[in-house]
Amino acid sequence: MNKFSIAIHGGAGTILRSLMTKEKEERYTNGLRAALDKGYNLLEKGASSLDAVEAAVVELENNPLFNAGLGSVFTHDGTHEMDASIMRGDTLEAGAVAGVRGVQNPVILSRLVMEKTEHVMLCGKGAEDFARSVNAPFQPDEYFHDAFRHAQWQEALKEDRVQLDHSEGKKFGTVGAVALDVHGNLAAATSTGGMTNKKFGRAGDSPIIGAGTYANNKTCAVSCTGHGEFFIRAVVAYDVSCLMEYKGLSLEDACRTVVNDKLVKFGGEGGLIAVDALGNVCLPFNSEGMYRGWRKNGEDGVVRIYKQ
Repeated sequence: MNKFSIAIHGGAGTILRSLMTKEKEERYTNGLRAALDKGYNLLEKGASSLDAVEAAVVELENNPLFNAGLGSVFTHDGTHEMDASIMRGDTLEAGAVAGVRGVQNPVILSRLVMEKTEHVMLCGKGAEDFARSVNAPFQPDEYFHDAFRHAQWQEALKEDRVQLDHSEGKKFGTVGAVALDVHGNLAAATSTGGMTNKKFGRAGDSPIIGAGTYANNKTCAVSCTGHGEFFIRAVVAYDVSCLMEYKGLSLEDACRTVVNDKLVKFGGEGGLIAVDALGNVCLPFNSEGMYRGWRKNGEDGVVRIYKQ
């Protein structure tokens, strides 16, 4: 059988063992493993990398622990505005949505944008109108209401500030997946609820192809998690691919150059997951931790939270 592999993430930031109860750590670990298994099992059966990354991200979107879909944080107005994107490495086709409300799984909608429109990105009400036209599932506001997220929002409102996912410390709340399938095709997907108390329709890097998500069969597939404004300005996902394509760097060298050198000098914090055309996996981050997991064919899956 040809090589295949998958990697997932559930956000990066100040994720310390001292801030995590044993029970909560187990819940995060189980959530990551469920998403990893969902994607891996599809790849093992010969499914496409596109199907695998979509399924893995849907699993994370349906878990309230992660800031995407069901677990999305509150905006300044008390709503939930979600962003997502997906890209296939064989054709370089991509789909994305930004600022959508009520959509149960934004990553599914992103794929529908890619496959059923001539566009790459749809935003706000227009994206929601399209979602209804293709019968994408919606949920009422109550579905997205989480007591912990609500408390985060109330805290941010009192101080009139935009904050990252965790009130105990910085966490960049994004989920994503990258994969190589047995057919040699790469794919990447990313989804997020953004920042707590965000205003004015703010969107981060997650729905922007080349910033938060990128896939190219010539090089690699990348999904990012970090302070979105920096990842947009540094065009992080595409930069990794460029270093491989034009400078001949390995996946590991390209990832570490971008995350641990260029981003650090630029002031950007976070990480990414990446897989190349040979099935190599790299998961670098310059923060205290990153919810992550990976698995290659013939090997056991690995799930990690803290720096090792």
